[in-house]
Amino acid sequence: MTALLFAMTFAVSACSSTAGAPSSTAIESPTESHAPVEAVDLAAGEQDAPVEVSVSGDDGVGVTFREITLAPGASTGVHCHYGQLVAVVSQGSLTHYADIYPSGVHVYETGDSIIEGAGYRHEGRNEGNENVVLWVTYIIPEGKPLAETDLSHCDA
Repeated sequence: MTALLFAMTFAVSACSSTAGAPSSTAIESPTESHAPVEAVDLAAGEQDAPVEVSVSGDDGVGVTFREITLAPGASTGVHCHYGQLVAVVSQGSLTHYADIYPSGVHVYETGDSIIEGAGYRHEGRNEGNENVVLWVTYIIPEGKPLAETDLSHCDA
């Protein structure tokens, strides 16, 4: 549970910083040694509304942090998730197709953050001329795949 709370705090705090190049900050260690601890912001984005992350699993919950690169023309394929994910577009523009958007599509640019909930079908595509790089934290019930491609397990 502590690891989950740490990962969620890390993921959400990463989404509340200002977008930009990686930065490095030395912070004081909580131990008596007073040795500095270096923290490097790798990607940052913002959400305009509060974010609640809630994932339950009978066998616990896994947290995976992953960098995903989509070459120009590449697609994630249509899929859904059993849990939630928090992501930041570190580079490029991701075109995201899902029924959750009024027009069925939303474009995320460098510095934007993405929150995906469980169950809904969606697809990310790189329709640009440069790689799209995503930094993604998955919070998924233990034993479930990070992405489900058998759409019979997804909501309609």
